[in-house]
Amino acid sequence: MSCEPWQCGELGGTKRANAITKPEIAVAMIKKAAHPILIIGSMAAERQLEGKKLIDLLVDFARASKIPVVATAHIVGEFLKRGYQPAGWMSAMDIGNRLVDPTWHGIDCNGPHDLALFVGLPYYMEGNILSGLLNFAPQVKTMTLDNTYHPNASWSFPNSSVKEWAQNLKVMTLKFQEGAR
Repeated sequence: MSCEPWQCGELGGTKRANAITKPEIAVAMIKKAAHPILIIGSMAAERQLEGKKLIDLLVDFARASKIPVVATAHIVGEFLKRGYQPAGWMSAMDIGNRLVDPTWHGIDCNGPHDLALFVGLPYYMEGNILSGLLNFAPQVKTMTLDNTYHPNASWSFPNSSVKEWAQNLKVMTLKFQEGAR
């Protein structure tokens, strides 16, 4: 696994995301968060992992973790087809802007989010949103659940194979199923 940005132009500063070496570590950090949010991008409906669409693994994860989900782009219909109602849907850039606003009461009106998890967005877009949050929303920690390292996140999985990615998501889902949030 590599902790170099998936796109080499993504080194904007001296501080880089902490690498998540085990999915159990990610679960522990998520459980410590007071009000996490899961932002799922359009690529979740396109990517295949071990014969399943990424969105199917993420619906399982969302149900197990009970984290409010924001569906971006057009994929809200994909969630509804699977019998899952996201907490909201909006453009990725809009959710990035709202997370910067310390007066926003969150997607579920339960207060500001302190941890934003990102997965399934185009790499360059996710990188730009993470850069904005890093520089303008120090109150929000960020974590990426993709298989590509994002240096502008607070925590990011290293670059990994699709097989390792699927395994990480399955372990995270299982850990939440074993112990409620």
